[in-house]
Amino acid sequence: MNLYSIVAIWSLFWVLCAFLVMPFSEKTDEEAGAEKIPGQADSAPHNFRPGRIILRTTILSSLLFGLFYLNYVNGWVGTEDINLFKYDRAAAAHGD
Repeated sequence: MNLYSIVAIWSLFWVLCAFLVMPFSEKTDEEAGAEKIPGQADSAPHNFRPGRIILRTTILSSLLFGLFYLNYVNGWVGTEDINLFKYDRAAAAHGD
């Protein structure tokens, strides 16, 4: 796999993981027992820590990319394994 492909795919994993990580472990002002500032959204985090989110996102995306790359190298799951529209006539004839 080309280095540019590795960086591009890892970046896609990173962005997707960022959206997965952000909602967890962030408390709103209501959950933290603090007063809201007038005009503040109800869902705004009480103490936003972008460094923690970046670290968690980087770890998760690296793990997921590692699994993706191992699958790419070893060929554990291929496109023929996830073909949802494959019709097996023999199985259909036996009622499976």
